[in-house]
Amino acid sequence: MKILLVGEYSRLHNSLKEGLVLLGHEVVLVGDGDYFKNYPVDIKLKRRFQKGLGRRLKNLLFLISGFDLSSWLMCRSFFSHKGHFKNFDVVQLINESPLGISPKYERRIIDWLKKHNKKLFVLACGTDHISVQYAMDKHFRYSIMEPLFLGKVSEKDYAPILKYVKQEYRDLHKWVMNHCDGYIASDMDYHLPYRELSKYLGMIPNPINVDRFEHKAQKTDDIPIIFHGVNLKNYHKKGGDYFDQALDIVQAKRPDECRIVRTADLPYHKYIEALKESDIVLDQVLGYDQGYNALEAMAQGKVLLTCAEKEWREHYDIPENAVALNALPDADKIAHLLIEIIDQPERRKKLGQQAREFVEQHHHYREISQRYLKTWGC
Repeated sequence: MKILLVGEYSRLHNSLKEGLVLLGHEVVLVGDGDYFKNYPVDIKLKRRFQKGLGRRLKNLLFLISGFDLSSWLMCRSFFSHKGHFKNFDVVQLINESPLGISPKYERRIIDWLKKHNKKLFVLACGTDHISVQYAMDKHFRYSIMEPLFLGKVSEKDYAPILKYVKQEYRDLHKWVMNHCDGYIASDMDYHLPYRELSKYLGMIPNPINVDRFEHKAQKTDDIPIIFHGVNLKNYHKKGGDYFDQALDIVQAKRPDECRIVRTADLPYHKYIEALKESDIVLDQVLGYDQGYNALEAMAQGKVLLTCAEKEWREHYDIPENAVALNALPDADKIAHLLIEIIDQPERRKKLGQQAREFVEQHHHYREISQRYLKTWGC
């Protein structure tokens, strides 16, 4: 079977492709690599005018005329390869806005894909109209909108998220909903907002290629390394400020019992290398389920402070803090968890083993790929 995967945010589509290929299918992945992360793709689309003078001129042109030059060029880049995007059994978009361009250009591309292929599915993965509106309406106990609600960021700072509740994205959502064959959520943070929608097909957990990651048991006789890999663009959205405040507390209380490594905006391959050297990983706070980086760290047997809320625990029937440590939006509580785990090396070792076993059981890329095939009706 031929499958086209459009867009990449986290390596989800790469791992899904690897699982599908393992099962004997032909898969093509198209995207731009997601900015500085530079994820691998089969056909790379060029995103231009993102830095320096070119970006300033592009923004000036948009202010004067409303013409989005970067989106137009990305759309043109897609159609220059259009011969490679026909006659697939399944097309799956990473998001309703899979290439991160203006809605009218996304719609033009999605419309073309719908007309020239058999089935079209959409992942509820990453911010989109439904998930952002759900958070804005305060249906979550806390969410990625918390920094805005608390006045930590301005509406201008959050413009890349708030755009999804504007009319043009609302219209894009309605159009995609009417033309696709169904939506699939990648984790609980998207399952909860989407569960009442008529075309929602359910949640399929993120696929992790466990064969890529060696599990090394936590050492109990070394000073643990705490790793905080920051994405500056999403610093508040991920709850990075809570982690930094907690690390200051830990540094003051356990200055000689741990080593803290903090990085910013590493390309994916460098991020993974830094991750290998760590023992405890700080992932994100303002969510309910693990993000992709968290799962890849868990596959290596790291101890994770991440989103592990009760909805996630109930879904997988897991006791609190048994697989991953639930990082609440409270710096003192995060610091307390970190100090506990620094002081208990045997517990670190056990948590690392349980984390690896959890990923193998619930996120193995081969089994997850089979679930996608079943959901697609293939």
